[in-house]
Amino acid sequence: MQQSFNRKSMSSLERRYNFKAAKELGQNFVTDPAVTENIIESAGAGKKDLIIEIGPGLGVITARAAENCGKLVAIEVDKNLLPILAETVGWQPNVKIINEDILKADLADIIYKEKVLPDGSEAEHVKLIGNLPYYITSPIMAKLIENRELYESVTIMVQKEVAEKMMAAPGKRNYGVMSVAIQYFCDIEYVMDVPKEVFMPMPKVDSSVLTLHIRKEKPVQAKDEEKFFRVVKAGFAQRRKTLGNALVGTDGADKAKVQDVLNAAGVDPMRRAETLSLAEFAAISDSL
Repeated sequence: MQQSFNRKSMSSLERRYNFKAAKELGQNFVTDPAVTENIIESAGAGKKDLIIEIGPGLGVITARAAENCGKLVAIEVDKNLLPILAETVGWQPNVKIINEDILKADLADIIYKEKVLPDGSEAEHVKLIGNLPYYITSPIMAKLIENRELYESVTIMVQKEVAEKMMAAPGKRNYGVMSVAIQYFCDIEYVMDVPKEVFMPMPKVDSSVLTLHIRKEKPVQAKDEEKFFRVVKAGFAQRRKTLGNALVGTDGADKAKVQDVLNAAGVDPMRRAETLSLAEFAAISDSL
């Protein structure tokens, strides 16, 4: 039976199962159907798609996403939510709940095992969705980027401040390693801001929804991606330092070598990392 989700019904669910949202797990459940609809629409799930959901919670987003896709696999770390999910979405034949920590889960293995849809056909596309816990957003994003070849897109709800970091342009105060990494591997689509008042329990800050489309072609072509990111991390490690100083020691380069590298890349040694474009970071790493 299709579950109706609103504040009243969600509170009733929690009472019946004696469930209380765990602050230590960052559990904040969205109560606004419009937010759910925007997430589903932006994810672009179709009947031939496999959706992997991170942290389904009470199943609010899960229920609607399952109606639109071929199969949905929800990864939930909290075993206390399993009986609730069995009631809210477990009856849907195309839904599977896995009780596992997303940071420890083998995404490649899960996708390989679950790619066959209920009709016996194989999923044509794999997409991820999720309302990410604030306190582990960064390690989750690192894992999702590391496994980017497994899926086409990631539609996520994150803390607004984190979303702004992902989208930040060079020269902005919040431009940093995360900005460069996400923009290097993904084409970012801003979906919407979500006020804290539509969550239960209410968090202290607002959220934003983004869809990260995994790039088939990078915006710049660094000769060595590992060296590219070593340069990026070194540049931002001490943000107040000029590049001429911040990059000393990177791949064993002394101050004179760094000066030569920056000159060859056409980058002023007096600039700081937060002013550099992806192309300039690539030019430096290539020169190095």
